[in-house]
Amino acid sequence: MSSEWKMPAEWVPHERTWMAWMEEDYSKNPTSESTALMHQAWARVANTIVNFEPVTMLVSQEHESEARGYLDPRVEILLATIDDGWMRDSGPTFVKNQDGKLAAVDWVFNGWGNQGGWANWEHDDAVASTVAAEVGVPALRSKLVNEGGGIHVNGAGAVLLTETVQLGQGRNPDWTRAEVEAEIHEKLGTNRAIWIRRGLTRDYEDFGTQGHIDIVACFADEDTILYHDQQDEAHPDFSVSHEVRRTLEEAGGFKLIGVPAPKILRDEHGVVDYSYINHYICNGAVILCAFDDENDAVAKGILEKVYPGREIVLVDARPLFARGGGIHCITQQQPA
Repeated sequence: MSSEWKMPAEWVPHERTWMAWMEEDYSKNPTSESTALMHQAWARVANTIVNFEPVTMLVSQEHESEARGYLDPRVEILLATIDDGWMRDSGPTFVKNQDGKLAAVDWVFNGWGNQGGWANWEHDDAVASTVAAEVGVPALRSKLVNEGGGIHVNGAGAVLLTETVQLGQGRNPDWTRAEVEAEIHEKLGTNRAIWIRRGLTRDYEDFGTQGHIDIVACFADEDTILYHDQQDEAHPDFSVSHEVRRTLEEAGGFKLIGVPAPKILRDEHGVVDYSYINHYICNGAVILCAFDDENDAVAKGILEKVYPGREIVLVDARPLFARGGGIHCITQQQPA
């Protein structure tokens, strides 16, 4: 079944990047200092990207002055009612048709599988339609519970998915694999789904997404997949990395490049899911998660070869990961 719409790959030219201001600090044991670090982290990503392309930040009215105090004046602010700052997940997935017209896929958002213990989504489920209205494009409402961090496309028909996300009990318990694939293909214009069985270990704990693909594997071009390579046998993701690589090898047709995980294995709460896969491609640059780790330079070197002609910019992502995500998770591209 062919689709009228197609999701462009992340590396095609962008009109702008969309983000949302994180208001509530739901890290473990939040303090005024941790909240300031959170705001600095969100702002640092926006203030870096705006050097390469326009950035619009959704901000609640009561937090406008706070956000402006952190953000580069070039970052545009759109006042909106929001719950969270994970724009990749609550925001729209932009698609285009053969005439070059833009639309916005509006997935059902239910707090990463109805995680009522900490997630709020009453307002975030409307973020995609809010952005679509601001851009002036149609919102294509899907009945599938899904998030932008749960998909990754190569722009040439292939999409990466995770069984514990789209097929998870908290999201789409009554959908078959075939039904999920049909909806994904219709909305994204893809024709080949590559399923990863599960995500990284920490992603199934507090503030986790239950297995988002964009921390595990991603396309770097139509024929290349980067995957998270945990090389330390003491970390439970050592076996996950091996399984992911084996799955991708069995899928066939792609050049696979492992990106070594940071050397750090734990924080004060347990094993970490620090990952360089969760980077963001913008116009002329790649914004890469940094962890004050010796492998930051290793990852930068790999990405310089994978993304020739783009500046690789390292941004400290530890305050983001402490809250369940990374740089890719808080950004959403609007194709030019």
